[in-house]
Amino acid sequence: MSATKKLRVVHYINQFYAGIGGEEKADHKPEIREGVVGPGVALKAVFGNDAEITHTVICGDGYFNENLETAKKELISMIKGANPDLFVAGPAFNAGRYGVACGTICDLVQKELGIATVSGMYRENPGVDMYKKDVYIIETNNSAVDMKNAAPKMAKLGLKLARKEEIGASIEEGYLPGMSRINFFDYARGSKRAVDMLLKKLAGQPFVTEYPMPDFDRVEPGKPIKDMKKATIALVTSGGIVPKGNPDHIESSSASKYGEYDIKGVNDLTEKTHETAHGGYDPLYANQDSDRVLPVDVLRDLEKEGKIGKLHNLFYTTTGNGTSIKNSREFAAEFAQKLVAAKVDAVILTST
Repeated sequence: MSATKKLRVVHYINQFYAGIGGEEKADHKPEIREGVVGPGVALKAVFGNDAEITHTVICGDGYFNENLETAKKELISMIKGANPDLFVAGPAFNAGRYGVACGTICDLVQKELGIATVSGMYRENPGVDMYKKDVYIIETNNSAVDMKNAAPKMAKLGLKLARKEEIGASIEEGYLPGMSRINFFDYARGSKRAVDMLLKKLAGQPFVTEYPMPDFDRVEPGKPIKDMKKATIALVTSGGIVPKGNPDHIESSSASKYGEYDIKGVNDLTEKTHETAHGGYDPLYANQDSDRVLPVDVLRDLEKEGKIGKLHNLFYTTTGNGTSIKNSREFAAEFAQKLVAAKVDAVILTST
């Protein structure tokens, strides 16, 4: 492809960045508009004469994640019809469902249409772990304030990908590590760089490791319960168990909320009363008997046998499928205070 050709670009954004609305409009169905919409203005400015955003594709985060196969077919048809040289999604920053949608559609466009794609996300966005090995994702900050930094990096890498130019290492191009490893010559041999880092560390000076490790939380174990026969036990799950009909509309993926539900007097979760909202595992068995994920029946038996004091009358639930670390922490911080206030002694946390 000629470097002088003005490339055709299709840009993907969600309902929020399109100015349609927030969560109340998350069910917005896919549509395609000619020209630039929302954050496409920032991309247009940095593309200059090299590329033109001919169309913007818009889809609500809720609609995409809850109607995945339908949404993918609708979007891929729209994108194909626009005949782009490059597809750009986002940036999604730390918006979990938006990030998952960006990664999913980029991966699909590459595989089905053979078109270059690029996106942008905060490193803790669940879309990163899901797609960093398949899609070039520029690292961004965790909010849209970083648009002025993200847009130039996305545009630069996108142009190189569309023109099939050589792509440098992640540290040079700004994308998140995960794609193929690239060899390059550094200023000094490895032993010297290692000693330089060690000397800086010993001197208390800033340095950047060449092999960053995951930053895991260290959580101090809780104190053991002295007498289980007097203990109040609560149930919390990331398995998405909800009352029938999912009254709070907890998302099947990349949840933005959790639910609090009363089980006072409930001894068994039946097919008629409960189900799972989770989109990351086969729901058949959980829908048949939600006790398989949230063991209310077993805890009631232990309560009757006197092996525990009582089962707390409220349980807390969300879907762990693609839910961001940020949202998970916020959920837990909020309902943990409620559990403490209710004098709950211990929590059984179940997953899938």
